[in-house]
Amino acid sequence: MELNKGDWVMHCAHGLGQVVGMDEQVKDGAKVTYYMVQLSDLTIWVPADENLNSRLRFPSTRREFQKVLSILSTKAEALPTDRRQRTLQVQETLRDGRTESLCRVIRDLQAVRGTKTWSEYDSALLKRAQKTLVGEWSHVQSITAHEAEVQLSQSLRSEERRV
Repeated sequence: MELNKGDWVMHCAHGLGQVVGMDEQVKDGAKVTYYMVQLSDLTIWVPADENLNSRLRFPSTRREFQKVLSILSTKAEALPTDRRQRTLQVQETLRDGRTESLCRVIRDLQAVRGTKTWSEYDSALLKRAQKTLVGEWSHVQSITAHEAEVQLSQSLRSEERRV
């Protein structure tokens, strides 16, 4: 993956950001290029190594994004009832940073919400996934984050009526 200053990227854990610079540093005797990525509230340095493609990706195209959003309206997949197992499974799903994974996690955690097994961890994971999806949604659709949040909320409400 070749990135340039000004490119918009999705970080697997932090969401939408823009490449604002590049720097070469010597690490363990080898030169490593780092991409400086500005997120909404944070700047991170991402090494351009063999793991770059698992850390950063380009935002989805409008067409790809619309296709993936349909996941929100499909039947939720059951998550483990044990909080720890559920957290591990959700974190593993989110690790790839793909839009499909974000939509699946949001859909599945929304289905768990309101049950006896709902936890603070579930709430935090859901908020993180929603924030990341909203960031990409607003970028891809050229709308404000608030408008993307409203559209996400509407998508999830229509799913609740369908179930």
